[in-house]
Amino acid sequence: MLQLLPVAVHGILPDKVRVTITRLCFFFNAICSKVIDQLLDDLENEASIIICQLEMYFPPSFFDIMNYLLIHLVREIRLCGPIFLWLMYPFERYIKVLKGYTKNQYQPEASIVERYIAEEAIEFCFEYIETGTPVSLPQSRHDCTREGRGT
Repeated sequence: MLQLLPVAVHGILPDKVRVTITRLCFFFNAICSKVIDQLLDDLENEASIIICQLEMYFPPSFFDIMNYLLIHLVREIRLCGPIFLWLMYPFERYIKVLKGYTKNQYQPEASIVERYIAEEAIEFCFEYIETGTPVSLPQSRHDCTREGRGT
């Protein structure tokens, strides 16, 4: 997604804002890769410059504490290793899906388990039925001609 954002804002935003957003995207691509090519000091300096540019071009209401956590990501890479090993975003997204399964406010765990099992059973049935042949349904005589067989 971050690779397409610079292309999407190319003709829409002013040049200075577009360049800043593009630099932010390149920064995230650099720190999220499995092998970090650049020196971590250069990435840390790049994060500081990007935050300063964002402060110049966007209104103060745009910022909250999350924007400034960008500076600490490089330090976290130094301490914990590459981001893909400890990033929690995929798990947080999945927890959002599980929270959507909650229909009973008084017993949320049971509701989540019930909907999860139902989803798994339906997915299994679709996989099984897709490869099987219908037992009591008549077969269309036009199936083979639509697929190009028998002509």
